Amino acid sequence: MCGRYASSRAPEDLAGLFEARWDPREALAPSWNVAPTDPVWAVLERPDRDTRAVQRRLRTVRWGLVPSWAKDPGVGARMINARVETVHEKPAFRRAFAKRRCLLPADGFYEWQSVPATATAKAYKQPYFIRPEDGTVMAMAGLYEFWRDRNVPDEDDPAAWLTTATVITTEAADAAGRIHPRMPLALDPADYEAWLDPAHEDVHALRALLHTPAEGRLEVRAVSTEVNSVRNNGPHLLDTAAPSGSQRS
Repeated sequence: MCGRYASSRAPEDLAGLFEARWDPREALAPSWNVAPTDPVWAVLERPDRDTRAVQRRLRTVRWGLVPSWAKDPGVGARMINARVETVHEKPAFRRAFAKRRCLLPADGFYEWQSVPATATAKAYKQPYFIRPEDGTVMAMAGLYEFWRDRNVPDEDDPAAWLTTATVITTEAADAAGRIHPRMPLALDPADYEAWLDPAHEDVHALRALLHTPAEGRLEVRAVSTEVNSVRNNGPHLLDTAAPSGSQRS
């Protein structure tokens, strides 16, 4: 799964990388410890409200997809990931898979391994930061959905709508598989256009886009256990871990 990631690039840089429009009034601080239910950047394509022309935009969404039919938005905390093997058929995701796909930019993601206790140290969970070897942005394949808050009577009120997203995961490949069996599925840049196109609803063709990039190489590095707490944030979380046994969760 993917339960925590880093996203520190400035929105103007992301907008340039993905050739997307971005409203400077929409701000989001860089984060080295993105957690479920946090606001995150998403790249998506939607028709313009006035002209109906499809536009690619960089906008914020909440991590943890809330299906449109959900009674309570709290279910999103349990839907941060969607498995690539079943995403097209699961009731919570299949409608978004057909109509509302996005990219979730990340520097990299975290996974953990349990370190057993020794005679001199307690057991703890060692975090690893996993990112592309070349330092390029990870364009994690995702889905987004709109949820209507019925407690807000005016549907034109922005407060009446919640936009949420989930990260599609696949079997871990390369070095990441030594840490955890699942990982986010990053899209190849050549597939961005087809994946984001809201008019593209061919499920078989869309599923064919969900493959690990052929030249995808990942760097895996043990980092500070400070990332274990969602209260901690900052670039120091990516500092190389101290020798085994000297850190605690």
